[in-house]
Amino acid sequence: MAAVWLFRRFVSLSVPRLVGTQQQHQHRTVVSTTSGAILPKPKKTAFGLVRILMVVAPFLYVGTLISKNFAALLEEHDIFVPEDDDDDD
Repeated sequence: MAAVWLFRRFVSLSVPRLVGTQQQHQHRTVVSTTSGAILPKPKKTAFGLVRILMVVAPFLYVGTLISKNFAALLEEHDIFVPEDDDDDD
């Protein structure tokens, strides 16, 4: 249950929401209202780099495992077998 909540929280903070057909942007060009009041600070996404690493690291690891196993399968069936070059000449 906690994993589902964590996943939903992660997705809700990392995926931009669509409003109609336009995306909301994370930056703004206005810092004050027409009356001169200063607008509050925009929300900052916390742990941005940590989130990126939490997504990239597992997918890199899984991709590495898949490619390693596929290379072993190709070599096992003699589809691709690297030749041993002797450089003793």
